[in-house]
Amino acid sequence: MRCDSLSVFDYRCHAGPWDTPFTEQHTGFSIAYVRKGSFSYHTRGNTFELVAGSLLIGHPGDEYQCTHEHVVGDECLSFRLSETLVDALGGRQEVWRTGSIPPLPELMVFAELAQATVEGRRDLGLDELGVLFAARFVDVTSGRKRRPVDARPQQRRRAVEAALWLDAHSHEPVVLERVAREVGLSPFHFLRLFSKVLGVSPHQYLIRSRLRHAARLLADDARSITDIAFDVGFGDLSNFVRTFHRAAGVSPGGFRQAARKERKFHQVARTVPFLG
Repeated sequence: MRCDSLSVFDYRCHAGPWDTPFTEQHTGFSIAYVRKGSFSYHTRGNTFELVAGSLLIGHPGDEYQCTHEHVVGDECLSFRLSETLVDALGGRQEVWRTGSIPPLPELMVFAELAQATVEGRRDLGLDELGVLFAARFVDVTSGRKRRPVDARPQQRRRAVEAALWLDAHSHEPVVLERVAREVGLSPFHFLRLFSKVLGVSPHQYLIRSRLRHAARLLADDARSITDIAFDVGFGDLSNFVRTFHRAAGVSPGGFRQAARKERKFHQVARTVPFLG
């Protein structure tokens, strides 16, 4: 996934003790979650041993080397952040020069949710998880608690306007950054505001809007389930079927059959006096 403010990459390395290390350079701010394997990270005169659950923290311009003295290979989920997003997250700038963070449960849970989303096991917004993960990293390493979200009338109106925009554009590919731009906020501040005011994240609202439109079409339209899935904004049929079933407790096909039976019953009822 790539956006201007946040990009997510799935890395798999197969290097071992016999491979000659080489020097690389961080081109931006990054947080890499080690989900499997181990490696040594050398940067700014320090060496860190990373294992599953550790975080590799990258700062733009820093040179580094990764070596595999102990095991062969590793797998990482890497989040690259723009300078604008880093500024919006706040916190001490020194946290981005820490090099590495040991496995911490309050950070691992976000990373594992993101990994499950990448693998299609969870229907969550990867961009939202990335922003929340980065914010949690800043808060934990800075040792601070964030102030409550400002939800004054003007800000609440922004959240409502964003919901109306999402509903109108739910059939299109929508990422957090795009809708945040529509209401003039950074992705991080918009995510917090929307969730505070409306009780769901923008991605959750987007999916529920698509499901609502799909249910209406399944009940009243003759188009195929596949066509409806793509028309309302789902890019994958299996994802639509799984998401709809989880929400409605029945498959799209079962929902359509039930809706047609109910409609037929009401048509008959209007012609029978004691039913009408």
